[in-house]
Formats: sequence, C-alpha cells, structure tokens
Amino acid sequence: MNRFSVLYLLKERHQHIICQTISEARSVLQTISTSKGRIPIGIYDAKTELFEWEPGQQHHHYTEAGINEQGNVDEQIITISQALRRRDASWQVKGSLQRPSIFCLT
Repeated sequence: MNRFSVLYLLKERHQHIICQTISEARSVLQTISTSKGRIPIGIYDAKTELFEWEPGQQHHHYTEAGINEQGNVDEQIITISQALRRRDASWQVKGSLQRPSIFCLT
C-alpha cells in the first residue's frame, strides 16, 4: 500500500510524491529540502489521516497562528493531501496512466 504522501510546493502549486513507508517518505522529504525551487511541507499518512509537518514549516505555521487558525491550516493541508491522492488514483484506469485533468487548489 502506498500509504504516505510527501507534500511540497513547486511554482506555488501543491505537489506530492507517494511512498510506501515512513522512512522512505522522510528520506524523500529530506531530498526535497535540498532541491532548488521545491518547498517541503510535510508527510500525510493516508491510513491514519494525520499530517506530520516538516519542522521548518511547522514552526512557521504555528508560531504565527492562533489556536483556531492552526486547526484550520491543519484541516486545509489534509484536504489538499487527500485531493492529490484522489486525483492521482483517478488517472489510473486498469493499470494504465490516463491523461490528467486540470486540477488546482487555492
């Protein structure tokens, strides 16, 4: 099962990379941290529906936000992660990759 999604920003758009294990996801997140143009956000666990923030992003979001805003940001990032996973799942039909549809989250 491809349980984990590593979420990041590229050209101001949310992207993700699906991984099978948490150790693989953490390794990918570390690689993204050093990639030019990509901003790491964190790791989404599809089984537990929890999100683990990349340490720099967590500090940024939580030190500048009130308690209600923190909850809203968490909900938004989980919704984005789930939408990306659904989008990718809908592209695959009988094992072949189909043409992607236009997809945007604001």
